[in-house]
Amino acid sequence: MKPREVVKLDTAINEVLEDFMYRIDEICDHNGQMEDIYSEFNKWSFESICLVLYGKRFGLLQQDVEEESLNFIKAVKTMMATFGMMMVTPVELHKGLNTKVWQAHTKAWDDIFKTAKHSIDSRLQKHSADPQGDFLCDIYSGGQLSRKELYAAIAELQIAGVETTANSLLWALYNLSRNPYVQQKLFQEIQRVLGAQQSPSAESLRSMPYLKACLKESMRLTPSVPFTTRTIDTEMVLGNYMLPKGTVLMINSHALGCSEDYFRGWAEFRPERWLHRGSIHPFSHVPFGIGRRMCVGRRLAELQLHLALCWVSAPKRELGGLSSREHGHSPARSLWAQQAQPSQGIFLGKQ
Repeated sequence: MKPREVVKLDTAINEVLEDFMYRIDEICDHNGQMEDIYSEFNKWSFESICLVLYGKRFGLLQQDVEEESLNFIKAVKTMMATFGMMMVTPVELHKGLNTKVWQAHTKAWDDIFKTAKHSIDSRLQKHSADPQGDFLCDIYSGGQLSRKELYAAIAELQIAGVETTANSLLWALYNLSRNPYVQQKLFQEIQRVLGAQQSPSAESLRSMPYLKACLKESMRLTPSVPFTTRTIDTEMVLGNYMLPKGTVLMINSHALGCSEDYFRGWAEFRPERWLHRGSIHPFSHVPFGIGRRMCVGRRLAELQLHLALCWVSAPKRELGGLSSREHGHSPARSLWAQQAQPSQGIFLGKQ
């Protein structure tokens, strides 16, 4: 996704974020706590990316959600749950035996593509007279993707981005809540750039290097996806090893981020380390991958997260939390096969 196209999406993302903040205020109790913060963050992420990709709201931040939206959410959850199961057993086995897991997985994908296809077709038709005026139509009108490829690319971009974006925001707030000094410094930057009333924008984010450093530091210390994999398509030599075609290589982002060789005082949450150009090895932090296979939604995800941090970390809102290590607990628990999330709650209240 081209930067010039992504920056145009800040208005749509802010629209959802404003509704999200109203919802937080509605469902938080008098102590500033909510029952299921992770579920609420997923609703925000899902609603946001659907508005960007399909040009429509699914109403997930409302009290009464439409049946179409609920079915779509259910299909995504089923797909993710069955995908996790198939990571520990060969996919060919499930497919050959037509297991219940395989049946549920394929039906979920059918339902996802059905909804995506309908939404994409409606959007392409709506902007057919001026395709360059719409981000999705502009991608299709370029002729690089067929209609079928567009369906697949957009549906997969949406699904891949929902939980990872929500999880990244959750970790960022968790880390900020445990570091009041960093939180206060971030407040000051946001207040300096935005003032009392102004909403954040892609343009205003250019003047917020500390906010961007906070997200980088959070993704280094507590990555939403702790590793990425690649299957090599040709035989190659790596170091002193001959790797045959089809070998699966893994980049352990979490191990890199916790290495004293690359990050001095790695256990400290210190965003300032990212403000000194050239001080960090460029390949020691690759949360979105790198090169031709880099995450296609990277810039969109970063814009969503940067804007969300502005809204949630506004000067009138206070983040608080207790280190789970203080209570003898692990600071994270497994979410599914490739993700982790904080095991302790986060206080979201107003000063």
